[in-house]
Amino acid sequence: MWTHKAWSGRFLPQSLPANQRLRAYAGWCNAVEGNTTFYAIPTQATVATWAQQTDPGFRFVVKLPKVVTHERRLVGVETEMRAFLDAIEPLGERAVLWTQLPGSFGPSDVDALGRFLRRLPADRRRAVEVRHPGFFTNTVSTSLLEATLADANAEWLPFDTTAFFQSPPTSEAEQDAWAKKPRLPRRTRALTDRPIVRYLGRDSIEKTVEGWQVWTAVVAGWLREGRSPTVFLHTPDNDDAPALARRFHDDVRTLVPSLDPLAEPEPVEPATLF
Repeated sequence: MWTHKAWSGRFLPQSLPANQRLRAYAGWCNAVEGNTTFYAIPTQATVATWAQQTDPGFRFVVKLPKVVTHERRLVGVETEMRAFLDAIEPLGERAVLWTQLPGSFGPSDVDALGRFLRRLPADRRRAVEVRHPGFFTNTVSTSLLEATLADANAEWLPFDTTAFFQSPPTSEAEQDAWAKKPRLPRRTRALTDRPIVRYLGRDSIEKTVEGWQVWTAVVAGWLREGRSPTVFLHTPDNDDAPALARRFHDDVRTLVPSLDPLAEPEPVEPATLF
């Protein structure tokens, strides 16, 4: 996301070289979703530049390749996973392995998920995003998945779209998201000390902020319990996402004053005397 065109000149300096864009983004936020890894495994040299552009505390939640999760459905993927893990090695413990599963991956597939998770390196944090309704509406299936994840010390990563689907779309970006995003119940239970949340708001900043009120309370509770959550704020076009993420962080700080503030980003344009 650090190459999002709408951010140029607003959150990132214009005409910034590709190998410096992540550094500029990291001035606004201290975590990023690695979505491009879903489509292609980057070179280790490329990932090394990601590590070099960010501080040691910066978090990467990197999505496993599509061939692993959607095409092979976690079976017979030793070669692909070896290549992926080798590629992201420069990120070290800062990387969370994000297994996003298709909506067709249901309760009957949990055994395959368990076998896959147990084969991942023990020193790698892992999170799983499921989209089959059965995991949310059937208590037996919910318990089965939770037990499988707990056995592998993996987090259940929720993608909360409930606020987005409360009213019909009003823009092209919202219409596109309306057709593509999953409609699932909100889940707020953490399984590990590092919960991760993905939240989708609306084009309207007011509706986006109104919809995340549940999460400010939940995240504040996690912090009081000693957990260290990571929260990603999305809108259909993501044009204001960095500013919204910082606003969310500030909202949580009003509930948990001991939470450190985010660092101030560098000015996008150089300061002038007049």
